[in-house]
Amino acid sequence: MVRAVQVTESFTHHGEGPFWDARVGKLFFVDMLAGVVAEWDTSGSIKRHVVGDVAAVVRARARGGYVLAVERGFAFANDDFSVVEALPPVFADESVRMNDGGCDPRGRFYCGSMAYAETPGAGTLFRLNPDLSVERVLDGVTISNGLQWIRDGSSVYYSDTATGRVDLFDFDADTGAFSGRRPFVELDGAKGAPDGLAIDAEDGLWVALWGGGAVHRYDSHGRLSEVVELPVPKVTACTFGGPDGQTLYITTSRLGMSVEEFPEAGALFSVRAGVRGAAPYAFSG
Repeated sequence: MVRAVQVTESFTHHGEGPFWDARVGKLFFVDMLAGVVAEWDTSGSIKRHVVGDVAAVVRARARGGYVLAVERGFAFANDDFSVVEALPPVFADESVRMNDGGCDPRGRFYCGSMAYAETPGAGTLFRLNPDLSVERVLDGVTISNGLQWIRDGSSVYYSDTATGRVDLFDFDADTGAFSGRRPFVELDGAKGAPDGLAIDAEDGLWVALWGGGAVHRYDSHGRLSEVVELPVPKVTACTFGGPDGQTLYITTSRLGMSVEEFPEAGALFSVRAGVRGAAPYAFSG
């Protein structure tokens, strides 16, 4: 068991979705419900870029700039986020918003939705293809969250937080289809619910525990092999980065919490993982 170190002050309300952009040596993540993309580097510099009413996910775009998931669809941003170009909305329901996602090995970008009221089954996992067409991948989702591919690309991990487990799907790289859903890890609800995911170079899966104040690492057989403790309960997501790729960065939230009780909530944390993380994929469109 190890303890994460606080890296920044508490400057996000609902920090989420971190990824390390090796091109510029910086960490990007979102203050989701503020519509902000945060940019941080190891000198401690922080910039906040407003990109919409909701900023759900940010990932690199292979041609330069970034791809985003915003409240009800997708968007592109240039390198400094001074220009944000929204694509047509994916859905019209104002009671639903985008929540979390990532890119597959072929450069397709996924993001799942959820109802603001967390209505069971109201969410969908969407895929933005390189030709900018959008397809539905999974329906009947409640709180669509973490998404990570194993290194050989044949399988993908997925967490719908409301199920209390991380599932594993077979993945067809040619079509982007998910199939053969089965449980990979079931969490004890008293220890939190699965939120964002990261994967390392040994196919170890790191699971942020919403309400659990921790990140758990599971080996490729689903055995718990490491616990990272945090001083705040609402741990949202994690990713690998830093110059050697062995630092796990962890985002947190202060939704529904008092600053007096948990002054560190909303800060960025990190821990040396002792293993290199798998490099994130960029959007190829």
